[in-house]
Amino acid sequence: MRALLGVELPGYRPVDNDAWANDDGDVLSLHYFGLPPDLPAALEDGPTLRNTLTHWTAQAGGGLIEASVKRLGGLPALRQILKVPLPQQAHGQVFIGSFTVPRAGCSTVVKIQAPERGMTGMREAVVLAKLGPDQYFRPHPYAPEVQGGLPFHAADHARWDTEFPDHPLTRVRQTLDALAEAVTADPGFAALAPFEGPVEPAPRD
Repeated sequence: MRALLGVELPGYRPVDNDAWANDDGDVLSLHYFGLPPDLPAALEDGPTLRNTLTHWTAQAGGGLIEASVKRLGGLPALRQILKVPLPQQAHGQVFIGSFTVPRAGCSTVVKIQAPERGMTGMREAVVLAKLGPDQYFRPHPYAPEVQGGLPFHAADHARWDTEFPDHPLTRVRQTLDALAEAVTADPGFAALAPFEGPVEPAPRD
């Protein structure tokens, strides 16, 4: 089921079913899941949602950068940006942005993945030198107690995007903004019962 329309953004070429890539190596993809959404709380319960997602991401070895509830195609959606280590490499990260549009019995996700290429860590090094360690490393605003995963730090803030216009994190934010403008929802998907939260708490080992 193609629940979202208009995902094929300018500058992206098809590489697979519901997957597109651009010249930077970023991959845009659309997914449909015919199961109740695997979200830890209702979209209206922002603190629980963000806290739990922060822990889930850290447990998977990554770091949650942003999570907020926005509208996509006229429907409420969870917008996330996270970072994970580049697979099988000692350095570098992949930045992943997504919109998850949950309904009561299913969900759809549009995702952008942007890997670091070439020299890595330049954005972090420049911001660290400007701010100093005390201002650079910070407790996670969603879950100050979180342990493990990739650290939360100032260089991931959107305020630095203009200084690093070609950085993959900047491109992820730009792509999410473009999707928010371009995407519409299939009327049949939009007519489904809304997601009101998990039926039971969603445990994670």
